[in-house]
Order: sequence, then C-alpha cells, then structure tokens
Amino acid sequence: MNDRANTPNVLPWPPIIYLAAIALASILNFLYPLPWIGEPLSDMLFAIGWLSILGAIALYVSSTRAMKKANTTILPHRGTDHLVTHGAFSLSRNPIYLANTVIMIAIALITGVAWFILFGLIAAFATQKLAIEREEKHLELRFGKKYRDYAKSVRRWI
Repeated sequence: MNDRANTPNVLPWPPIIYLAAIALASILNFLYPLPWIGEPLSDMLFAIGWLSILGAIALYVSSTRAMKKANTTILPHRGTDHLVTHGAFSLSRNPIYLANTVIMIAIALITGVAWFILFGLIAAFATQKLAIEREEKHLELRFGKKYRDYAKSVRRWI
C-alpha cells in the first residue's frame, strides 16, 4: 500500500504517459494520417507552434529552477520536502505538466500531425488522474492548510 504522506506514486507516471502519447500519435500518423489545415493558415500555425515551444521551455526551466531553489525533488513519484509556490508555480500548480501538454500541441502545429493534439489532451487527462490528483493528496497530507490555501489561489493547470 502506498503511503501518500511519504510518496504520491509508485511509478513516475507523467513521463511514461507523455512518451506513450508521442509514440501513439506518431504511429497513428504513419498508419492513418489525418487531414491538416492548408496555407496560409498552416504557416501561421507553424509559427505559433514554435512560439509555444519556446514558451513551454521557459515554463519548464522556471519550474525546475524553482524546485531546485526550494531544494525539493522534481521526480513525480518521490515525496516532496518543500511546498513550491514561487516562480512558475505562482501561475500553475502543475507547470511542468502544462509545459508537456503545450509541447504536444505545439508539435501538432509545427508538423501538421493532428494526432498530437488528441493525444496531448489525452495525456493531460491521464496525468491528472494518475499523477496530479495523487500528488495533491500527498501535498495536502504533507503541508495541510498551507497547501489548501495555495490550491485556492492558484489553478491546477492555467
């Protein structure tokens, strides 16, 4: 039995989920490519995709720096030592998972592979069910009122 006060999960679900989503989107595109938007809109989506990638990288870097500064783990299956509420965590309670989802959607915009949008959304939902909800229980058990106050003031995703 997993003790939520010490660790939120046994497996590091988010990287597994997002890598599986990338693999499935790629395989399905090979087997059954979906139609994509034509020019000139596809050119604008391509540019928006690259800007989104840059934004997601900035969000990811800000998140990891905030966690390092707080001297807590970035590993999603390990228990946290400190509640991080600054940096990217002041905008989203899950900025790394948000960045992963944005990257999936941005890949679709850049490559024109619509499967990445679908699997990016599925990955976000699966991450919420298998990781985020468990992490939230862990944080509430570990930090109590401090975490509940933080959760009331900062949204889960955006």
